[in-house]
Amino acid sequence: MVLLLVGIALFLVIHLVPQKAELKDGLTLRFGVMGYRMFHGVVALVAVGLIYVGYFAAKGTFILWYPPIWTKHLAATLMLIASILAFSGAFSGKIKQKLTSPFSIAIKTWAFAHLLANGSLSDLILFGFFLFFGVSYRISLKRRIAAGRVTIPEGRVSQDIWAILLGLAFYAAMIFGVHEWLFGVSPLF
Repeated sequence: MVLLLVGIALFLVIHLVPQKAELKDGLTLRFGVMGYRMFHGVVALVAVGLIYVGYFAAKGTFILWYPPIWTKHLAATLMLIASILAFSGAFSGKIKQKLTSPFSIAIKTWAFAHLLANGSLSDLILFGFFLFFGVSYRISLKRRIAAGRVTIPEGRVSQDIWAILLGLAFYAAMIFGVHEWLFGVSPLF
């Protein structure tokens, strides 16, 4: 459980940096844009690694509830939406233009879906944290847009098509084996 909590804390700290303009600007000035991005990326990857290892070390040690089977199917349906939204965040399409931050909505949807389908303390900590993170990121992004630090470009439908196709391909891969290979459990059974 300790590794999970350390990973979450590290992930939170490194993702709070962009939300504090003066801190991000100071780091960018000191290390350059690429240096800042590389540092941010490496620390984020280390955090994700700690979260992954810590989650599986703690998984199932303390069961809070046993979710009914239908919650897995609801979660799988929500994950289809989350997959498309996650890829929409990387493309300048109409979806991104309309939703501003489809990736943060994808994170919230992913976290909520997994909270529905899982019942251990480690699940509650991990997915509860990412649900909180998705909400706080969205609020921060709205503030940065209002301050003129972030702009959302005009979207193109062709970009949405790419996002939808990649989201569907990702979802199919997860359903047909990748989720079970990575996480040891089939998302449908």
